Amino acid sequence: MIVVDATGLVLGRLASVTAKNLLAGEEVKIVNAEKALVTGGKDSIFSEYGQTRDRGHKERGPYFPRRPEMILKRTVRGMLPYKMRRGRDAFSRLRIYVGIPREFKGMPLEQPTAAKMRTESNNKYIELGALSRRLGANF
Repeated sequence: MIVVDATGLVLGRLASVTAKNLLAGEEVKIVNAEKALVTGGKDSIFSEYGQTRDRGHKERGPYFPRRPEMILKRTVRGMLPYKMRRGRDAFSRLRIYVGIPREFKGMPLEQPTAAKMRTESNNKYIELGALSRRLGANF
């Protein structure tokens, strides 16, 4: 079992590293999902995710989540062959949490180096929690 702390990690890179681990048969738990980073300009991020959220039909979908752990889970799902058996099995081994649950306090938390921000001078990013609040989530 791998326990990953998403604090300061880039959303897409974290999702791809997680998808590879899941397909390799690992069980992955991600904590502090609301502290993952979405890179890009604030206005463009809000407009792109807003359009994705508003797309579709109220009854038929496609439905895009508002909560940070569900946005992260949907991003990982997009990197898995989730319509095939091995992708569904891999996706079932993923658990994502807002904050740190009691059972993981005191455990060593991993932060994959491949998912970290490459340059600290780049300040064009927002946290996933801020995006979720903008989309209307209460957490």
